Amino acid sequence: MSTASIEARKQLDRIVALGYPDVADMGADSFRALAQPLINALEDSDLGEDILLVPTRELVTPESLIARTSINRMAGFTTMPPRDIVSFLPTDGFEPPEGPFYLVVEPHTGTCYVNREPDVARKLIESDERIPLTLEEGLAIATQHPEWLLEKNGFNLLGSRSADGRVPSIWMSQNAPRLGAVWPNSRHTWLGNAYCMARRGVNLIN
Repeated sequence: MSTASIEARKQLDRIVALGYPDVADMGADSFRALAQPLINALEDSDLGEDILLVPTRELVTPESLIARTSINRMAGFTTMPPRDIVSFLPTDGFEPPEGPFYLVVEPHTGTCYVNREPDVARKLIESDERIPLTLEEGLAIATQHPEWLLEKNGFNLLGSRSADGRVPSIWMSQNAPRLGAVWPNSRHTWLGNAYCMARRGVNLIN
């Protein structure tokens, strides 16, 4: 097995243990089977372990996922109603690859873009030839690497936006991960702007 396939299996095990199959309204074996084509494609890949396994919105809707994150046994939370959370959709050009699962390559919380207005940060990220993360991808970071919120920084998710222009964000609040939102012209000293270097669906692995 390749390093990438081992890491993807590890991340799949984690979300299964956190109850993602229940969110998808299916059994654990059926849920795992949906990820198998992607994992199989990774067997001959040289991507390494700096990847993030992301289930698409069609498989697991995002409104309940922050509650399945935790740091030091403190569960993640949000004060936003579910209708607000599902209103954050990928912006043009940042739609995920097809399939129930895909990979984010070299995800980062965007420390170098801390305290930047989202609209300004997005231009900087694109000029640096990086890709802003979406809501689903940010939730995947908080699920797989919650310690990043402590060791690095909270982050805006500029690849998603609501109809009123807000951008979703994840940061530490009350010693737990919190999902919220910011306006595109606001800046916060504790928020970076998360990005990755690439996205890969099952047809784009090799």
